[in-house]
Amino acid sequence: MATLIECDSLSYRYEQSSVWAVKDVSFTVDEGDYICVVGENGSGKSTLIRMVIGLIKPMGGGIAFKGIGHNEIGYLPQQAPVQSDFPASVMEVVLTGRLNKKGFLPFLGKSDAMAAEANLERLGALGLRRRAYRELSGGQRQRVLLARALCASEKLLVLDEPVTGLDPLAQSEMYRIIRELNEGGLTVLMVSHDVAGAVRAAGRILHMDTEALFFGNTDRYLLSEPGRGFLSGVAPRDIPPGAPHGADADITKDAHPKREGTSDV
Repeated sequence: MATLIECDSLSYRYEQSSVWAVKDVSFTVDEGDYICVVGENGSGKSTLIRMVIGLIKPMGGGIAFKGIGHNEIGYLPQQAPVQSDFPASVMEVVLTGRLNKKGFLPFLGKSDAMAAEANLERLGALGLRRRAYRELSGGQRQRVLLARALCASEKLLVLDEPVTGLDPLAQSEMYRIIRELNEGGLTVLMVSHDVAGAVRAAGRILHMDTEALFFGNTDRYLLSEPGRGFLSGVAPRDIPPGAPHGADADITKDAHPKREGTSDV
């Protein structure tokens, strides 16, 4: 499977801080991947994503884009109060996802409107297109922002905490939509503090704590020391069948196995 993005020893430190937000993190994003980045608050997850999509420049290491360009990444940021009160229609919000394809001529036409409507329909949200964005529920807003991200890319979606602030039903629906998009061929790189949702959904896990504590397949993560520790506070019903947890976890297996063709960090 082709590699889209290769991150090598990425590091970043914010201004006037002596502490690294991200330090020496290496991982790859391959075509068809569903990668979940997990970790405690302040572990560097969102900072890492901001480097990947080009919002901030790494202070150490590098990013190689091999099968994708900067303008082929669809980004769904964390929800913020200013987003929820954005004075625009749903259609106007979704159309902004087409701007990164326009270069120096940011003029939108009929084909852009058709793409926006197609992505709204794909997410079951076409009926919202004339609604004011700020009138929508949290789950509806996330569908609209996901449609905007799809307008920006048909290759890779980068999602930063897409279910935060949603009620359980809306969370479940958002996970279903993301899974179906991935099964349809889209590569997904998602930040989440919801470890139970991550291990149910993702094929690979990157566990952050400034450095990468683990990167590899989800089934291996469930057997690793970081995985067992993170899952120890998760209710048994939320852990996939057969996954070790609590005092009965099998600690005799390799906590950091290597994936063929890549390395666990």
